[in-house]
Amino acid sequence: MALAARHPDLVRRLVLESAVGPLFWPGAGTRRLGRVVFSPRSEGAVWQLTRWLLERRPEAALRMLLAELTTGRSQDVLDQLSGEHRAEVIALLSSMRSGRGFVNDLAQLGGGRKSWEGRVAQPALVIASRRDGSVPYGHAVELARTLPRAELVDSEAAGHFVWFGPDRNRIEQLITAFLAQGATAGGG
Repeated sequence: MALAARHPDLVRRLVLESAVGPLFWPGAGTRRLGRVVFSPRSEGAVWQLTRWLLERRPEAALRMLLAELTTGRSQDVLDQLSGEHRAEVIALLSSMRSGRGFVNDLAQLGGGRKSWEGRVAQPALVIASRRDGSVPYGHAVELARTLPRAELVDSEAAGHFVWFGPDRNRIEQLITAFLAQGATAGGG
């Protein structure tokens, strides 16, 4: 959103999936724990342990990691994932490192942060699941309300990963059509 607001000539359209909006995020407990667990001193070990668990006990590790990403049961998220998608989630989580990124996010988000929503003029597609346990659905609602040209799309995903939901094909088609509108002469 900052890039779209600062350089509207570079961004024709925004697609925001499971995005943090102008509401306070994350909660105080996650902030405190996140500053310790993902500090520059410990984040490497945390991700190494995550990879180790994913290699040795993939189902148990996925249930544990997905529990934070859903308002329901992590098993429901797992049940929604095909074997191929489980492999993609494992590969994604196994390749992650946050460096100073998450701690930096914690410092930037929440009270007093710079809000770009009012300065974004481009059309936006806001996609979220009501069962997202990481970024509450209210963020998507607020983004759709505060971005002047936004459309809110509900995903049927059982958690944060809307790109793995049962309506993945519908979401992909909506994104493709939305982006194609901006590719026409005169843009949008």
